[in-house]
Amino acid sequence: MHAWMIWVAVAAGLGVAELVATTLDLALLGVAALAGAGLAALGLPIGFQFLGFCISAVLLMAVVRPVVRRHMLTGPPIRSGVARLIGKEAVTLTDVARDSGRVRIGGEEWTARPYDSDLVIPKDTTVEVFAIDGATALVHPRELPWQV
Repeated sequence: MHAWMIWVAVAAGLGVAELVATTLDLALLGVAALAGAGLAALGLPIGFQFLGFCISAVLLMAVVRPVVRRHMLTGPPIRSGVARLIGKEAVTLTDVARDSGRVRIGGEEWTARPYDSDLVIPKDTTVEVFAIDGATALVHPRELPWQV
């Protein structure tokens, strides 16, 4: 039996074991075994094959493993509470000025004021929520009206 076939069998065995263990470590060792199989296919002696396996295993564990684990263990950031409203579209129910105004954000009615305090946003304008300040939404029109 050729040496590269033994390395491929070892890699396959490590791959199957990884499916059971789901630790990522065995999969990386399987990839390192494939590196050993490549060296065996080139006709290098067993010492070089084992050295190639060891070097690639250490490099994979030191470089690839931390990156992959970080991506596997941390999910996308989840915005909850009022933070989920930032960036949402709203419709003004009244004129929104520095001192007063109401908007509807996703079926809920909120007090509002313009993000730009000098702006007055007319009723029935589509706005975007820029921030939440207490129980007040700071909004800005999606399209600014023409100013004359």
